[in-house]
Amino acid sequence: MWKSLKDRAEGVKEMKRMKTTEAVGQVLCHDITQIIPGVTKDAVFRKGHIIREEDIPVLLSVGKDETMMHENDAAEVLYRMTANEHMHPSDVKEGKIEAIADTEGLLKVDREKLKKVNAFGEMMIATRHGNTVVKKGDKLAGTRIIPLVIKKDKMQEAEKICDGTPILKILPFTVKKSSDYHNGK
Repeated sequence: MWKSLKDRAEGVKEMKRMKTTEAVGQVLCHDITQIIPGVTKDAVFRKGHIIREEDIPVLLSVGKDETMMHENDAAEVLYRMTANEHMHPSDVKEGKIEAIADTEGLLKVDREKLKKVNAFGEMMIATRHGNTVVKKGDKLAGTRIIPLVIKKDKMQEAEKICDGTPILKILPFTVKKSSDYHNGK
């Protein structure tokens, strides 16, 4: 049994990911900072704090800004703007997702849309050259959100550029049958 809260906090050997609503009794491994521009920027809970039931609503509210989008969520938006049905995404990590070919074909890149999206700032899409042959499993593009959070309206404006059609598409190769006819002459 723990002798004190300090002993309990120092006894933590590993971190694990869990839902905030299930965190009662757990020890915070770092400070939780609340930032409200022009009002406050301070820790609402300090490292070693043991989470109580009454702390849950505060933890859920910290960092919530309905006008902002987390980098990983925004990277998924960029991926949807980039890829067509012949591609799949890599796992999202630190605001990055790659588009990977599901089939062999000809890669087409809408360069005008690509330039417009990349001109927005705080986001970027890097692609292979268009009009090139790609194979299944090839990495075709990488999408990246540069800050930790980005304004939702900026992402919506970028989405309007694509207007429901992706920046990249693969035109799959198809097998055609042909025959020669010789009349014997």
